[in-house]
Amino acid sequence: MSDSKENVDVLKMYGEDSTTQRDEFLKKHNLNEKGLTSKQAEINIKKFGLNETKKAKPKKWYNYLLQSLLTPFNCILIGISIILIYTDIYLAIEPSYANIIVIAILVTASTLLDFFESYRSNKAAEKLREIVETTTTVIRDNKEVNIPVKNVTLGDIVLLSAGSIIPADLRIIESKDLYVGQASLTGESDNIKKTVELENKQEELDSISDFDNICFMGTNVVSGSAKGVVIKVGDSTYFGKIANTVTSGKEKTAFQKGIESISKLLIRIMIFMIPIVFLINVEKHDIILAFTFAVAIAICITPLLLPVILSSSLSKGAVRMSKKKTIVKKLDSIQNFGAMNIFCTDKTGTLTEDKIVLEKYLNVNGEEDFNILKYAFLNAYLQTGLKSNIDEAVVAKAKTIGIENSVEEYKKIDEIPFDFSRRCLSVAVEIDNKDELITKGAVEEILNICTTFEYKGQTEKLTNKKIENMRKICKDLNEEGFRVVAICKKIITNNKKDFNSTDEKEMTLLGFIGFLDPPKESAKEAIEGLNNAGIRVMVLTGDNVEVTRCVCNKAGINSKEIITGNKIDTLSDVALSRLLKRNNIFAKLSPIQKARIVRVLKQNGNVVGYMGDGINDSPALTNSDVGISVDTAVDIAKETADIILLEKDLNVLLDGVMERKKNICKFNEIYKNGNKLQLWGSSFSNYCKHCTTIFT
Repeated sequence: MSDSKENVDVLKMYGEDSTTQRDEFLKKHNLNEKGLTSKQAEINIKKFGLNETKKAKPKKWYNYLLQSLLTPFNCILIGISIILIYTDIYLAIEPSYANIIVIAILVTASTLLDFFESYRSNKAAEKLREIVETTTTVIRDNKEVNIPVKNVTLGDIVLLSAGSIIPADLRIIESKDLYVGQASLTGESDNIKKTVELENKQEELDSISDFDNICFMGTNVVSGSAKGVVIKVGDSTYFGKIANTVTSGKEKTAFQKGIESISKLLIRIMIFMIPIVFLINVEKHDIILAFTFAVAIAICITPLLLPVILSSSLSKGAVRMSKKKTIVKKLDSIQNFGAMNIFCTDKTGTLTEDKIVLEKYLNVNGEEDFNILKYAFLNAYLQTGLKSNIDEAVVAKAKTIGIENSVEEYKKIDEIPFDFSRRCLSVAVEIDNKDELITKGAVEEILNICTTFEYKGQTEKLTNKKIENMRKICKDLNEEGFRVVAICKKIITNNKKDFNSTDEKEMTLLGFIGFLDPPKESAKEAIEGLNNAGIRVMVLTGDNVEVTRCVCNKAGINSKEIITGNKIDTLSDVALSRLLKRNNIFAKLSPIQKARIVRVLKQNGNVVGYMGDGINDSPALTNSDVGISVDTAVDIAKETADIILLEKDLNVLLDGVMERKKNICKFNEIYKNGNKLQLWGSSFSNYCKHCTTIFT
């Protein structure tokens, strides 16, 4: 199975608290709505610790300097310098400082070049903790008080409202129209409704998106209000599990391992050659001369200029890539950027525009009908509650085709706000002395309140057969990745001016509207370019299968089989490795599952790049050979990444890759092709000439 740090069982973490009824939950944990007392809170903080994620000790500037100084090649050169101090100064009749000065200059130059880049590299743990350095409102001693988030503890009752950051993992005990944005954890663009009781069945609880009565630390309230009981704090939260994968640090990349292997090879050759040369010469010359010559051989076989050439070449590459809107944070990542043969990316915002767009407006027979769009526009435009991304998409679409002026003919009478029990919203309007109630909402809820349907101006009775046909239309749209909303209306004949939910009955179904987060126009061309450059593109997303399939088809990625996160959890690393060879698209993934996929790909000998911009992408960015983010990403993603694109466009990535392939030599290919001798062959040739001279 996967590493322990990647093995997060959400059902085990939240299943019991989520599936327990509200009153039973409060009774079980001996809680009441008056909140904890100050004494209870103090005891809990001592017992469970502060509500903080695992802290990594911040690095000082000298830590980066030492890291740049003590590279494998620099260590070899420093070792040679120490020997030269003994042979060229201590033993020599006339001390010679030339060789020592040259090596010192080379070591200093390569160290400073690397230091200035690495000093600006990420401090991911600090960015992760920024989100909890705020205050939140809790009930303590039966009073509402603001406390630092780090002092929130198990059993606290937290008050939530629009704009609140969720300070810990909470079980909801009261909720009013609560919408939570979980995109930073899951990558899903839609806001998630949260309720008091779990609506999904236990066997359907595969990811954190399925727990609709649990709010997770690090997410935010979009609208509504609620009360929640703290059930997990600090490192035990889902957010904390992600933080731990980032603070654990980045593994050595293929390029770094290659440099280390060359350094070890040189050391082994030196250890082998120096004694042999010394023993051969000690019989003909004195000990000091024989030892001096052996050291000279060691210097000859060492590529003294390699550290400087390496650092300067990578720095020059970084400058050239910056002209292609690609900013390099870590010089070592440039080599991996060019050697990358697998590129993993999230779907939202990379392949798609990261905004919901209305693309379908269909009548009851699935035919395009502008009349459906008109009624949807009236409902979305005239309602005065919090406008969702669906309302904004409807209004935007209406404006693009010029039907927004139709609203002037209508006079608003009243509205029935949206709520989660009805899952619909209604607006009452007047036109030509005729009153209408226009309703939009979830398909099943709308079908339940309709008794007739309208098609081309004719109204007919809504039969079971017709309902099944309409459900098939909606199912087909869902399979194409659309989110479907139904539209219906009702003629009001009693001059009523005040409306409520009891009026939403015996209505006439008009049709459906379908929304999609559309693929970027440039995505398909960019993916083809990456494939032609020898880079395999894989999609790792937290979104559902239907939406993912639709987007990938339009982007030119084969979506014949899509693997979900719950299947991955049942596989060992070996089985997952076989699966990764055959499939390119993975959906409904948690951040930890994404990180595991990247790790297994690397273990199979691939150079893996990962592109993401959310908190949910940070573990995968850390696990990858080269982490890629964008300038609009959340701080933690930018700080974890090795390379930042100035535009969230795969064409910018392609430009950067091609620039890298054109301008910098591929060290990894040299290693793999067995041409390691190229780095020191010339020096070894010189050594042979010297040996010939001495022996003759």
